[in-house]
Amino acid sequence: MNLRIRLAHLAAVALASVLINPLPSVASTDDVSDGQWFHELLRTDEAHKTSDGAGIKVAVIDTGVDATHPDLIGSVLPGADFSPEGPGEGIVDKDGHGTGMASLIVGHGRVAGIAPGAKVVPIRQSVHGRGATADIARSIEWAVAHGDIHIISISLVDGFDDPAVRKAVNAALDADIIVVAGVGNDPQQPVGYPAAIPGVVAVSGVDRNGQNSKASAMGSAVVISAPSDGITSAGLGHLWQAGTGTSAATAIVAGAATLVRAAHPELSAAEVVHRLTATATDKGPPGRDSAYGHGLLNLVAALTADVATTGPDAPSSAEHAPTTPNPVNRTALAIIVGTVAALGALVLLILRSRRRR
Repeated sequence: MNLRIRLAHLAAVALASVLINPLPSVASTDDVSDGQWFHELLRTDEAHKTSDGAGIKVAVIDTGVDATHPDLIGSVLPGADFSPEGPGEGIVDKDGHGTGMASLIVGHGRVAGIAPGAKVVPIRQSVHGRGATADIARSIEWAVAHGDIHIISISLVDGFDDPAVRKAVNAALDADIIVVAGVGNDPQQPVGYPAAIPGVVAVSGVDRNGQNSKASAMGSAVVISAPSDGITSAGLGHLWQAGTGTSAATAIVAGAATLVRAAHPELSAAEVVHRLTATATDKGPPGRDSAYGHGLLNLVAALTADVATTGPDAPSSAEHAPTTPNPVNRTALAIIVGTVAALGALVLLILRSRRRR
């Protein structure tokens, strides 16, 4: 059975685009398995001994999801449709991109997802991989209002920092939802939006050797990296497709966050992200860098390592932390204020004494 190859749609200003680049045509059914190479790198089978993501719902904001694909039957719940063809439940996909991303999260057939026990809630933002950023904002808002979404996966990128999208993302973060997004596929361009919004888990890509992908943007906003090159996923017509891009890496990290949330329900969204970043395998220069972020996703360690929590309101990275006064500075300020107040009182007492005399 031939694989179907999807071509990426180029991004335009104020238009959101999917993050898959084309691969050469392939004809052998073995290529479906070959494109699942990332499971060996991530030791997914070992991770599933701890968690399969059961009980977690992941909103996939994309081109819709074909709920009848054999790799996805039973794993797709009714969602929403904000595309020009909406309204609807998001279970129609005429592009194949959203179906592919959903399969990398919850697939249970020829394509095996990272979290096969979870459920996907499709939110159709566009018909063919591009649409107004306003529809991304509406999609995120719907996911937040839905009430029981744990993770939002966004394999879309845009060069425009839309205030409506930023507001919707902040609302999701305030609702204890993990927001994962791809950084973009052009290494010559900065990290796109919504990945560049503080608090979002911005995902870059790596190749089969675990090295930075040539089809991945870089920048200080990168939080973590994951496999992105030559990935096979479910496609149109109950077939399969192959592609390279940070779309796949985004779905894989969303799946990883799903496993951790299921295994550690006591953790907040920020603490789950902290486990992902604290256990990532350091790559490139020591410490966080613009290519890998905190490092390459380490699925087993994220689930099983002894990681100190960072508190319920901890940001996903230092640069995303809200600006707050330093405790030492607050103490010093209090001493100064107290001293000034005491001196003022003393001066006032002296003046009153002189007046009486």
